[in-house]
Amino acid sequence: MAKVKKSKNAFNRVFSLSALFLGLFTIWLISNKVTSSSCCGEPVFKNNFDYSGMKGEYHKKEVEVPFEVFENNFDSKKLSVLGSSSEEKWIEIDLSLQKLWAWEGNKLFLESLISTGLPWWPTPQGEFRIWAKLRATKMEGGEGKYYYNLPNVPFVMFFENDKIPGYRGYGLHGTYWHNDFGRVHSHGCVNLPTPIAERLYYWATPQLSVGKFFVKATPENIGTKIVIHE
Repeated sequence: MAKVKKSKNAFNRVFSLSALFLGLFTIWLISNKVTSSSCCGEPVFKNNFDYSGMKGEYHKKEVEVPFEVFENNFDSKKLSVLGSSSEEKWIEIDLSLQKLWAWEGNKLFLESLISTGLPWWPTPQGEFRIWAKLRATKMEGGEGKYYYNLPNVPFVMFFENDKIPGYRGYGLHGTYWHNDFGRVHSHGCVNLPTPIAERLYYWATPQLSVGKFFVKATPENIGTKIVIHE
């Protein structure tokens, strides 16, 4: 009987500690207003830059939008050169390594360090397609100390699949509010160095028309495949 009682007491202690940890974690979530459904914000489709949006906010810090982001010159040569391959284009993202590779068949087009979602805002895994591309758009979301309001996020490529609809706002895009690539930072999107995002924006499909900065995928102009894994 003594052994049974000791085992029961040990179980009760473990259960109490587990309940305490769960309670403290719940309080932490509430105090920081972290929600698992948040991502990069609902897509806002605008063809023009918001020239009043020169400053933003990211996790309680003011950030300035670099003037280079506003350079809105369309270079048709980028389309003719970068979009000339007959091989299937696809993008591979490794969450464990925090790296991205862009492929033309088995030929590497580019690779880069990236920043994907924080543990409580994970970047989804699976196979996706780019369904829209925008030269720049506003992204706003998060709560509490994780709130962000970022105007003119550059070279945005939204992706979706049958489980993750487009309105969730997951995408690849340029980043001006941090330069700490190789570590998780985002609310679910894939943060890219802006020069890398620019190259992918012109390289990936759906193909842009000359002089246009916004396009949605169609059956005749499908989006590039994206494979995200650990």
